[in-house]
Amino acid sequence: MSNLTRRTALLGTLFALSGCSAITSINAATKPLDTYDLRPAAGSTKGRRTSRTLLVARPQAPAALATDRIMVKPDAASITYLPDARWSDEIPAVVQSLLIRSISETGRVAYVGRSDAGPIPDKALLVRIDAFEVNALADGTFEAQLDFDLTIINDKDQRVVASRRFSQSQPVANDSAKAIVAVFQEALNVLLPAMSDWAIERI
Repeated sequence: MSNLTRRTALLGTLFALSGCSAITSINAATKPLDTYDLRPAAGSTKGRRTSRTLLVARPQAPAALATDRIMVKPDAASITYLPDARWSDEIPAVVQSLLIRSISETGRVAYVGRSDAGPIPDKALLVRIDAFEVNALADGTFEAQLDFDLTIINDKDQRVVASRRFSQSQPVANDSAKAIVAVFQEALNVLLPAMSDWAIERI
């Protein structure tokens, strides 16, 4: 049994026995957690350019994902977190920032930003995060799973312009936090350009 298997099995047992108290005790630990950041991955710099503006709303996510912890699911019914690592911000804020930067770096949109700053947007990008986690598989291995549901709406009348689901899974080579974070980055290197290009073409 790998270290990650033993670690998630132990944490899954604690979670089942004591519910949220296990997560509370982890969060309350005095030992600082290693913090990991993720990088944007721009869409294509070629193609149609637009003078329109885009608002990227803060993504929606289940409560278990709306945290800065790195989620691990030992099985379909259990949720736990890596005990010694965290993201640089809560996952919705991380994904929002990555999308804004990835779209902006294409140079194809006049303005893209958050709802609390900038000009009145022409379009808004709504994001639902359904998965941003490491899952245990039946064969004893693990994989990172990322699932996003994107919707473009007209800001003026709230009419839905287009919707699409984006998913990516990557095998986890070993149980170190650095290796796990690297796998998330590999998945995002595929997803972020695809999501950016899709959104730009629909602004």
